[in-house]
Amino acid sequence: MASALTSHANGTIAKPTVKGTLALVYSVFKLRIGFAIMFTALAGVAVAPGQAPGLVQTAVLALAVLLSSASAGAFNMYMERDLDARMKRTRNQPFVTGRFKANGYWLAGIVLLLAFAIAAAALATNAAAAFYVFMGAFVYGVVYTVWLKRRTWMNIVIGGLAGSFAILAGAAAVDPGLALAPLLLALVLFLWTPPHFWSLAFKYKDEYAAADVPMLPVVVPDATAAWIILAHTVALVVLSLVPVMFGMGWIYLLGAALGGARFVWTSIGLVRNPSPSMAMTNFHASLVQLTLLLGGAILDAWLIPSI
Repeated sequence: MASALTSHANGTIAKPTVKGTLALVYSVFKLRIGFAIMFTALAGVAVAPGQAPGLVQTAVLALAVLLSSASAGAFNMYMERDLDARMKRTRNQPFVTGRFKANGYWLAGIVLLLAFAIAAAALATNAAAAFYVFMGAFVYGVVYTVWLKRRTWMNIVIGGLAGSFAILAGAAAVDPGLALAPLLLALVLFLWTPPHFWSLAFKYKDEYAAADVPMLPVVVPDATAAWIILAHTVALVVLSLVPVMFGMGWIYLLGAALGGARFVWTSIGLVRNPSPSMAMTNFHASLVQLTLLLGGAILDAWLIPSI
């Protein structure tokens, strides 16, 4: 991770740079994940039947989801700074190094950011969408981070609901009653998260073990973890094709089928070769699958009708 500090040849530490500080802010708020969650919410808007909100309303909702995710990401880093200090890949996080001080000001800022996101979603759309915006942050920040992560290998299974709420927030902005298509897509997101994250945890299982975090690849043999990942992936891909029966079109079907086929194929590869390198290949395949699936959903709704 980029550092906000630079070193001179004589060994002295220079003052933090603006670029370096912004990089740390980007990492603390997990904005890369936040933009993905925002994209997920837009897919929820796209697949919900009915009149979509206007451009400004949709933009405000997307920003609210991004800020809500950012608040949850920062809270996660704040609460897990002791774990991050024990893992090689996270030991340079700013709350660990002391670049950012973990104090009450950070907590207050995180709460205010979430409150602003919820209020913006409510004012731009409706209370149901705002509720789902809140629930996404609550599940990730409290249910997953505080309650489950250090206690059970089921942590990411239940914590996966956080991404599903982004779909529901987008869909509720169109119709608070929630039609079947967005509910199915939310379930797809719920099933996607475990094999996605378990593949990453497979790569870093030794670090999770050192930090006493019971991720699935830590608590079961490699072969067992690989088979469980494959089973989840197959269930995910099969379910991802079901929305076609409830109004989703051929672009969505193409994206879901191509991305799903690749994800299943690499998951089979992980079963055949349960290694860290193959786990990362599977991790990246999960990202491709989600991008094609959500992109297909958006294009189906927003491109085809305009042709």
